[in-house]
Amino acid sequence: MTPDFIRTLILQGLPGARVEVSGDDGVHFEALVVSDAFAGKLPLARHRMVYATLGERMGGEIHALALRTLTPDEAARA
Repeated sequence: MTPDFIRTLILQGLPGARVEVSGDDGVHFEALVVSDAFAGKLPLARHRMVYATLGERMGGEIHALALRTLTPDEAARA
């Protein structure tokens, strides 16, 4: 599993998002996902949206994924 492949999967499920993924060991990753789709949603719902793009890979090929999920407005203020 690579950061680029995870980025591709997230982008397929959340078109138009800005996605940055890092991780060097092939099982532990960190991701920043910025999407308009997160507007009005609580952090847990946002994380579930990202996990849904990864499907069965979560908990299997992807052992851990630390997420930061923001709307474009939140990202601009960060």
